[in-house]
Formats: sequence, structure tokens, C-alpha cells
Amino acid sequence: MSFSRRRFLTLAGVTTATTVLASPLQMLYARVANGQSILAEGYGPLIPDPNGLLDLPRGFQYRAFSQVGDRMSDGRPVPDRHDGMAAFPGPNNTTILVRNHEHSPGDPTGVEAPDNLKYDPTNKGGTTTLMVGPNRQLIRDYASLAGTYRNCAGGVTPWGSWISCEENTSTPETNRSGNANNVTKRHGYNFEVPSLAEGLVNPEPLVAMGRFNHEAVAIDPRTGIVYETEDRGDGLFYRFIPTQPGNLRAGGVLEALQIQGRPQAITKVGFPVGQKFAVDWVRIEDPDPATDSVRVEGFTKGAAQFSRGEGAWFGNNEVYFTCTNGGTAGFGQVWRYIPGATSQDGGTIELFVESPSQEVLDFPDNIVVSPFSDLFLCEDGEGEQFVRGVTSQGELYSFARNALNTSEFAGACFSPNGRTMFLNIYRPGITFAIWGPWNSRKS
Repeated sequence: MSFSRRRFLTLAGVTTATTVLASPLQMLYARVANGQSILAEGYGPLIPDPNGLLDLPRGFQYRAFSQVGDRMSDGRPVPDRHDGMAAFPGPNNTTILVRNHEHSPGDPTGVEAPDNLKYDPTNKGGTTTLMVGPNRQLIRDYASLAGTYRNCAGGVTPWGSWISCEENTSTPETNRSGNANNVTKRHGYNFEVPSLAEGLVNPEPLVAMGRFNHEAVAIDPRTGIVYETEDRGDGLFYRFIPTQPGNLRAGGVLEALQIQGRPQAITKVGFPVGQKFAVDWVRIEDPDPATDSVRVEGFTKGAAQFSRGEGAWFGNNEVYFTCTNGGTAGFGQVWRYIPGATSQDGGTIELFVESPSQEVLDFPDNIVVSPFSDLFLCEDGEGEQFVRGVTSQGELYSFARNALNTSEFAGACFSPNGRTMFLNIYRPGITFAIWGPWNSRKS
């Protein structure tokens, strides 16, 4: 997910409501194809915020907290570049947020930590953890992962942790003289952050899951298999079969998806919507190469290329993942993978929807399935940035507007009780708690 141009869907959270995701998206594109209006009133017009931060419909409120530069409970400053985020149940009806910070070594700020608690002392990315009370007041916040490179997205595990993904594959061998982004270790890994970790975790790279331009993960809770996307124009779609389900540190096997009968398929264009293709999986023999070549090995063996894989989400025994610039129009695709009954049964894949034009949506990025069935999409396009709602009838409405600047929204997620949406403005980093009359949306 390049922070300057992240485009399509990233799903935060593990849920079983696949039909909730499928119906609004299918209906949205069906309405476009049929020439019907896609606009809805939603919660009504957005009211200008006198504080110049967040415009919301009448009746909704927000609280801004954990802003860049604020002092956290551990004494460190809040880093900038608030990105992917997930919400977990905490003790005493609290909500635990684990939040990514997409920092590079040369950034002026980042996640601060002692060098011995950083994965790479030169690096400034990582995560922070926030505990928010039932009154939506910040109770405490602290650094929880440090020394990583451009933590952009990731995914939640069924056992209550956050997988934070590095979207960079720098190594000491790629260093250049005088470059502020030089590193001392290999990068391009996933890292696990338990939601209830009290402070900085041991930054252990999950090497067996592959070293590549990671974007997001989605985990099948029945098998523990992890599905991974790669944000490159020639990226692949992977699965990681752990040796011990639920224990990613124990290692496992990395594989890449291959479409049967179409080796080395280029899926960016030329695939019909709704047609299922049987798939196989090719084994990646070197998941931790010295160079950024995992995708090269997979493609050489017949794996399919997916153009800038981004968000990944598991629900109702299916995996959805997105390709930022896929499709004839270049405004994104959503793919659906249905696993087979066993790991030997490759399953099927189909192009689920394809964006027909920029006018339909302005490069939506993060997405969350709400407790009341609407989808909320965070924009990352040009000019004004909005959070858009999508109803089950496929109609769009504006829910929030960035009144501060043109930075993207990110990290949308809901509290475990469904009453509060948490949301980030990427730069300058601000986290919001939003609440109001969720049941008052007009049909």
C-alpha cells in the first residue's frame, strides 16, 4: 500500500458476515451497470466542524485522541502516520486498539524505543496500542512494536493478536551511501503483536511467512491457514500453512496460487466477472531470499500475478482480497477465493467485482463491515477525503469528511459492542472515536 496512492479495499477485523460484504458491493456495481442512481441520503448532510477536524452528520459526535506528538502513557511521543488498525475486546468493557505507523528510517519521527527492543535500530515503523474506556476516553497508550519498516496494513488473528506487515524489502545489501533509509537487517516480514501485550513485544520476524512487499493477511480459523497479499504490480497471492495452527512462530510452508490451465496468468485484465477457476498452489522453496524474489520463484513455477494486492478478509469460509489498480479501467478489482475441503484441494477463485470508473468511488482504501450491515470505506484519492457508507441496496452516502486537510482516512473499525467507530487521519496522525444514532440512517 503506497501511502501516496492506496486505492481499494482493506478489511479490518475477522467476521462471518460475508454476505454483508458481498451484497452491498454486488448491488453497487449492478446499479452502475444498470444506469441507476447510486446515491443515498444516508444520515443526512455533513455538518461543518467548528474545530476544523471532522465533518459528521447531525447527531454524531467524535473525540480526538492519541494525536502525533502527544505524550503516551509510557512517556514516548505518539508517532505520526496512523495507518491500519483493529479493535479487540479488553478487560472491564474496554476496547484495545492496535495501530500501525507507516514510518521509514529517514522520517523525522517514528516509534521510539531502546535499540535493544527494536527489530532494526535504524528503523522507525511499528505499532502502538491504545486502551479506550466504555466512555470513549483514552485510558492509556504505549509503543508495542518498534524498529520495523513501513507498517501499513496487516490483519487480526482468531486468537486475539494483530499481524503487522512491512511493506518494504530493504536489506543492508541495498543500502546506498548517504541514504537516510539505510537499514541494518533484512526487511519485508510480518510481526505479531498480541492485543493484550503490556508494552513493547519481542520483535520477532515471522520469516517462514515470506519476505516480500507485504500488505494484508486473512486467517481461516478452521485451519489456521494464513492468506497474504503482495502490493506490487507483479505480486502474487499466497497462503501460509503453519506447522502448528495458531503458532506462526513455529514455521510452516509458503505457497502461491496458480490457476489451473492458465499458468503464469496475468489477472489485471481479461478475466470475466463471476467465473470460477480451479486453482493449485505452488510451493515457495526459498521464502526468505537474499533479494526480493519470492514472487519471481512463484511466477516461474506458474503462479498467477495480481496487480497490487491489498486488503484481505476472511468470512463465511471465503477469502476476499483486492487489487488496487486491476481491471480494464485501472480502478480496482475484488477477488473471491473459496478454499477446498483440504489443503490438497486447491479451491476456486473468481473475479468478484471490478470498478468501472473513478466516478463510482474515489479510490477507497480501508473498509469495515459495520454491526448494522452497511460497509464503510475510507477514501485515499485526490482532493477532499471522505468515509463513504454503502447500504445493502448498493447505494453510497457520505458519512465523514476530513475537514483538516487532504490526507487519507485509515484504520476504520468498530468497538466490540458495535457502538463506536474508530478512525484515523493518516497525517498528521489523529485517532477518533465516533458515536451517534447508528440506527437512524434513511433508506
